Amino acid sequence: MRLSRSRIGVVVLFATMTLTLTALAFPAVLGLDKPDGNQNRVIASTKFGPLTEADRDFVVKVRAAGLWEYPLGEMVMERGTTKEMKTAGEHLVVGHAGLDAMCREISPELGITLPNRASPQQEGFVATVDAKTGGEFDSSAVNIMRVTHGQIFPAIAKIRATTKNTLVRQLADLANDTVLDHITVLEKTGLVEYDKVTFQQTGPAKLPREKVTPPPPQPGERVLVLKPRPDLDENTASPTPAPSPATG
Repeated sequence: MRLSRSRIGVVVLFATMTLTLTALAFPAVLGLDKPDGNQNRVIASTKFGPLTEADRDFVVKVRAAGLWEYPLGEMVMERGTTKEMKTAGEHLVVGHAGLDAMCREISPELGITLPNRASPQQEGFVATVDAKTGGEFDSSAVNIMRVTHGQIFPAIAKIRATTKNTLVRQLADLANDTVLDHITVLEKTGLVEYDKVTFQQTGPAKLPREKVTPPPPQPGERVLVLKPRPDLDENTASPTPAPSPATG
């Protein structure tokens, strides 16, 4: 069976629209679940240990996560409708400011170029939440972030267990504590839809690489700094578990 050029165009357009809609419903964090290429290949020898493709991608992806979760955290601080929501926003801002500072500190030592923009998919997450108001804003923000944090959590553990680079290991330690803290404060809002979140974490959409990859900075572009917030007195390194339903 042969298709005309016009019909082929319609099929391609329909497939693209389907991917876009699926991406919003089933977020996947930068393809960390199934990275392309040989992630174990050593791409540089540094005084801190060998740097693999997986190590480099991890640093870039931690940086990219902050580029959308930090501004979303600011949005939640301002527009969240409950005290728990505003607290979650503060933790997002403080946590990603800390991770960003470490990414910017270690990237020159490792020869890694950091992005200044999140991926198109991640920017879409922010736009999706921004379009909501009231309780829908709260629910959308919490569940999108709970899915993405749940997806990256095992990826952090894998990097921490396998990397031979001491700087990447230190970043993984901080990322592990920070992501666990963020998962905890998101759950304390009482808005996490666990069944939906679990399904989306374990069955993420497979998106084109350009949708999940942050664009590289332009030549001569200054590195964007996520502003530290010492005015926010939040500890993002030692999360306090939420009480269980039986004891709450």
